[in-house]
Amino acid sequence: MSKLIYEKSTPGRRAEILPEPGVEKKPATDFLPEKFVRKEMAALPEVSELEAVRHFVNLSKLNHSIDTGFYPLGSCTMKYNPKVNDAMAMLEGFRELHPNQPTDQIQGALEMLHVLQDKIAQIVGLPAVTLQPAAGAQGELLGLMLIKAYFNKKGDHKRTKVVVPDTAHGTNPASAAMAGYEVVEIGSNSRGLVDLDALKAVLGPDVAAIMLTNPSTLGLFEEDIMQIQKLVHECGGLLYYDGANLNAIMGLVRPGDMGFDVCHLNLHKSFSTPHGGGGPGGCAVACRDFLEPFLPVPHVVKKGEQFQLDWDRPDSVGKVKGFYGNFGILVRALTYILAHGKEGLTQVSRDAILSANYIKRSLQKNYKVPYDQPCMHEFVASGVWQKERGCSTTQIAKRMLDYGVHAPTVYFPLVVPEAMMIEPTETESKQTLDEFIEIMLKIDQETKDSPELVNSAPHKTPVGRLDEALAARKPNLRWSPNT
Repeated sequence: MSKLIYEKSTPGRRAEILPEPGVEKKPATDFLPEKFVRKEMAALPEVSELEAVRHFVNLSKLNHSIDTGFYPLGSCTMKYNPKVNDAMAMLEGFRELHPNQPTDQIQGALEMLHVLQDKIAQIVGLPAVTLQPAAGAQGELLGLMLIKAYFNKKGDHKRTKVVVPDTAHGTNPASAAMAGYEVVEIGSNSRGLVDLDALKAVLGPDVAAIMLTNPSTLGLFEEDIMQIQKLVHECGGLLYYDGANLNAIMGLVRPGDMGFDVCHLNLHKSFSTPHGGGGPGGCAVACRDFLEPFLPVPHVVKKGEQFQLDWDRPDSVGKVKGFYGNFGILVRALTYILAHGKEGLTQVSRDAILSANYIKRSLQKNYKVPYDQPCMHEFVASGVWQKERGCSTTQIAKRMLDYGVHAPTVYFPLVVPEAMMIEPTETESKQTLDEFIEIMLKIDQETKDSPELVNSAPHKTPVGRLDEALAARKPNLRWSPNT
């Protein structure tokens, strides 16, 4: 195979294509546009292996990660990723596959996908599952596409609206709009739950679905879920479950049993696949039997003793990804599920709930908690008391960095002013939770004794206080050897 080369011995020499032995050399411009061909050799440093290793290890120390510190990152479930997951994904039989291999050569991979589909179907209580979407956001869109295809098949074209509570996951309105629906927002009641009167007021023959995150982004379980599903189904609509918070209910209650018709699961949120930095993502979409014909092609099925990719689905919404999901992520998710089993996954949820309530009870005298009933896996505190002293939630979040803790999700959900959505997950020890509680209490005291210290944070990070507006509007993406 040909390679692009540069010759050090002749500075200024243009890049050339080095062919296989016996094949004539050709200039790089025969293969690349002129503007992409270097006029001289790249100024790459020549260093020893030891220097290179130290360079990249030191760079890694500049980043906060789940391997180095605590992430109380509400709604994103930044839980520890067990290393055995990586080991399974790196097995040669999985690692060396090519996406265009014929199905008779990838039976093990297809069986893995089929088993994962079955496991997720059992966990969520819905019979049909696809693993094709590349990430949760694409899964959301796919779920709504299934709903739209279903109503179009029935000839019911008047259903143009999707109801979204103000405590729903933040991407829900965008996904509904992308699917071509009008978004109708409804408010919460005094306890932070769906307002049934507000829901009844918007339901009608023009409603296609309601999108719910249960527990909601407030970390509260919708106690009226069975009445909600009855109201929506009676008007002919469907229920969409955003699985962002499944980590709170695995083994305890299933979306299908709550009356949901379709759901998506972000695999990193509940099944410990890597998350952050833009990917790689992973998503499962599950649905009831009457929506199964619309799942994307190809669909992994078992016929006799063989696993196949089924393309013969005339009502399918089509293909939603170039190949079939992010395969290595799916291997990791199945590894996590098999390692825990049914009882283990249930314990995961119980521990996540216990951790969140422990922190909430420990902080609520110092930080306002607007909804004081028991929470699920996360809760939302407010920094309004601290803001009265001149220290906003933004400043509190920056001060956390000085103590080696990543800030939680802030200013979301929007229904809580100065919001801090705190989710410890089940993977943290009581010692870590106690250390976090102590840090939060120290910061609260600092807002009383020395607010200027909080408002000028962080003080100990590799990069100091940034101009966030300028960084967002004019990001500096240029590399410099001096940075």
